Formats: sequence, structure tokens, C-alpha cells
Amino acid sequence: HVDRSIDGPRNFLHSNTVGVFELLECARTYHQKLPGDLLTTFRFLQVSTDEVFGSLGADGAFVEDTPYSPRSPYSATKASADHLVRAYHETYGLPTLITNCSNNYGPFQYPEKLVPLVTLNALSGQALPVYGQGQNVRDWLHVEDHCEAISAVLERGEVGSTYNIGARTERTNLEIVYAICDALEEILPAERDSELSEPGAGGYRDLVTFVKDRPGHDHRYAIDPSRIERQIGWRAKKSFDAGLKETVRWYIENREWCVEVKAGSYDGGRLGLAATPNHRGER
Repeated sequence: HVDRSIDGPRNFLHSNTVGVFELLECARTYHQKLPGDLLTTFRFLQVSTDEVFGSLGADGAFVEDTPYSPRSPYSATKASADHLVRAYHETYGLPTLITNCSNNYGPFQYPEKLVPLVTLNALSGQALPVYGQGQNVRDWLHVEDHCEAISAVLERGEVGSTYNIGARTERTNLEIVYAICDALEEILPAERDSELSEPGAGGYRDLVTFVKDRPGHDHRYAIDPSRIERQIGWRAKKSFDAGLKETVRWYIENREWCVEVKAGSYDGGRLGLAATPNHRGER
């Protein structure tokens, strides 16, 4: 989670970079000892992110050859891990693959992420925080489509290659929040939500609250998945509208899971409020 990397970058360095190094070393040792038949089928797959490419303008999309330009501790540590994976392929012959995916959504996502956070906050009548003016754009991919893409890359991907995974579903953050509110109104209308009546809001959209933007917030991400579609034959199946509505319904029906998974570790508050220096370098 990008906001967590702003609050505690060291943990991300240890996990995303040093952790991948340790996995590569373990895989290299294991791979060297494999018999011939298993040697040819072994793969090391690095699941990366579109955030390593940085921020796009109003046009264009990330392709596999887009230069890396990470702008947060999270994306920088993921980018460094990707470079290590490529180096182990070139230096040691480790049969590696890299996938760079867009924003995931779906069931069982940790509640600090945008879709579950907005859904659960709305259900309990809490504010729905939107960074800045909500105009940052993300490309959205259902988790089941992502898992199928990973499986396809492992089975049919060219060793040493990178594949971008996306569903060509760009939305502003504000559009996502409004879409969640509309899905909630359809599944559990605000007038029937006893918790929502407490703050006196007329509907879920009335809970939208604009907050100070995230430090270094990239403006737009967009994935061009042409290579994986052309070379491997994978294509996203889940429409965003249907997938989002299914996801919202899942969180409504599984609120106990959300309570349990958050217990003692996350209270729903905002993360990533890093202190920033003023023009004199003071804090």
C-alpha cells in the first residue's frame, strides 16, 4: 500500500527489494540442482506493478518498454526488485518472468485499499475520503482476471520477458467512489441503512469528503495489455461495472471478515500523512 510506504519506507525496502533478492538466491540454488526435465519447466515469476513506470499525462499508456520512473517508496522498491529479477536472468540464466499489473479489486482485499475502504465507510455512515479533487486516474483489474493472467504467463510466457496486465478500464478516483455509492444504493439503499441515518446524510454520495492529496501522488496510470493478448491469448473477462457490484455485495455480506482482519492492526484511519518541508527546509 503506497500510503504505508510513505509512513514506513524501511519495511518496504526489506520486503520488496531485500525479500526478492533472498527469493532469487533461493530459487537460483534450487534451479541449479534440478534434473533435466524439471530444469526446463521451472519459472520464477515476479508480480510487479504499473506504478514503477511513474505518472502519465492525459494521453498514452504504459507498454513493457516504458522507462521506469518510480515516485514513491513503494514503487521504487518494486522497481529495484524488477531490475534484480532481470539481472538474475541475464547473469545466472534463471528462467524469470515479470508481470506489471494495474490496480486490483475484488473480494478479500485488505480494507485499507480504496474499494473496500469506501464500501465499509459508507455502510457505517463515515466520511468517504477522496484525495485532492479525485481526478487521479487508475486502470482497474478484477483479481480473478489477474490470477488467470499470471497462470497464463507461467504456462506460456517467453522466459526473460515482461508482460503488462490490464483491462483497459480507466476511471478517476472520484468516479470509483461514486460508482461504489451507486452500487450500494442499488443493493442496500441508504434509507434502509440504519447506521447511515445517524449522521443525517441523504445518501451515500453525501458522505464524500475531499482531503489533502497524497505526497507525490501520480496523476494517471494506464496499461496497454496488447503483448499478453497477442502472444499468450489472455484477455480480461470481467466487466468493471459487474465486477465492482459483485465486490461491493461481497463486502456487505462479509463484514465480519473485515472486522476480524482489521482487529488490532488497522482502524480505518488515513495513512501516508508524511511531514513535508517548507521552502526553508523546516518541518
